[in-house]
Amino acid sequence: MSLSEQLLEDDLHPIDIVEHLAEHHEWDFDRIGDDQIAMAVEGLWRTYSITLAWSNYDETLRMVCTFEMEPPQEKLPKLYELLNRMNDQCWAGAFTYWDEQKLMVYRYGLVLAGGQAASPDQIDTLINAAVLSAERYYPAIQLMVWGDRSPKDAMQVAIAEAYGRA
Repeated sequence: MSLSEQLLEDDLHPIDIVEHLAEHHEWDFDRIGDDQIAMAVEGLWRTYSITLAWSNYDETLRMVCTFEMEPPQEKLPKLYELLNRMNDQCWAGAFTYWDEQKLMVYRYGLVLAGGQAASPDQIDTLINAAVLSAERYYPAIQLMVWGDRSPKDAMQVAIAEAYGRA
């Protein structure tokens, strides 16, 4: 029986599912409360902090994937231009920069209105998509902020999605 099948047998809270996935993947995590969990997921470029929170109010599983970044203030206009270019290529989720906290952020809200339930595979895909998106654009952000490349030029190094098989 797969992890998905085991978890679907029970009517689990979305954060309970996330906790089981974190244990399955051996990610470091901290169950902050009944409706929130934080974890560290290792990527190629860095370790990403991921927080998922359940909102009963709007029946949304909210995910925030962050990593620290302190660009010089004079680079912020170009960084925001780069973020717009990155978001033009993201169909699920979006990037933003929280200047006060010095965090690059990828966020996504999975709406489960009407009492819908998220599957373990759906949540696993959500988390993996966040990490893959951060990994894809991390080199472009670094080149633009620290390598003095233009946002357009920096986007050329964003890892392209592979299609087909080798």
